Amino acid sequence: MQASIDAVRVAGTPQGPVPVVVLNVDGEDDVVPIFIGFNEARSIARGLAAEDIGRPLTHDLLLDVMEELGSRIDRIVVTEIEERDDGQGGTYIADLHLETPRGETVVDARPSDSLALAARTNAPIEITEDVFEDGRDDTEKFEQLEDIRTMSGEM
Repeated sequence: MQASIDAVRVAGTPQGPVPVVVLNVDGEDDVVPIFIGFNEARSIARGLAAEDIGRPLTHDLLLDVMEELGSRIDRIVVTEIEERDDGQGGTYIADLHLETPRGETVVDARPSDSLALAARTNAPIEITEDVFEDGRDDTEKFEQLEDIRTMSGEM
């Protein structure tokens, strides 16, 4: 299923604020929220805004190294959700599909890192039907959350 990054927002939880990247899925009303860390959320937001802050940060550096070695990101695929033992949600798993001088290769990567790279390259984002079914949630829940770019503090 084709997806795109709708927004990077911040949800209030009993444990405090938690960033969430919201994925729109083509042809679906529901979204897939993936809760991530603040650094990754800021990196995704920077990539979406094509913000250049001068020196490369980690995701920019990784992309620069890949490109210098003749590779490019073909697509990212969020492949599964590993259920936690306590039944409280799960861990999203993603694959980074690369075109390299030696051919195609697939690298295991966190969805947050994969999405940060996709935001910088406009690489296609895919999710499996199982991930959509297991992770889908009502769009309206996430529309009212604050965009991470409007939060106080430096991005």
